[in-house]
Amino acid sequence: MTIAETREKCKSLIARVPRDVLSIAMLVLVSSLSFGLGYLAGEDAAQVSRISLEEAPLLSPPVTTTTAGEVVASKNGTKYYLPTCAGADRISEANKVWFASISAAQKAGYSPAANCTGI
Repeated sequence: MTIAETREKCKSLIARVPRDVLSIAMLVLVSSLSFGLGYLAGEDAAQVSRISLEEAPLLSPPVTTTTAGEVVASKNGTKYYLPTCAGADRISEANKVWFASISAAQKAGYSPAANCTGI
């Protein structure tokens, strides 16, 4: 069968189908294709977000401590922090007071910092 014969056969098939049915079929086909592409784009975006969130801890600098302890406080302050909290980074090394546990820091009169999650 040649291309010309195939084309004529398709034309004769399309001529027998009512125009409204063709319009509705095209509408359903295009809608389904659009939905599928949108769904795939959303899946790709979700994967990028998951990858970014999982890799984020690798991008932050590692926390290093010179003194072993579970919590740190400033000798001039009243709050204690986990070593991973931003507040702990703002305490100068000369003013850092390390405690082995949260209860030890509380016994010394320190209270948990409100902006340090995980305490």
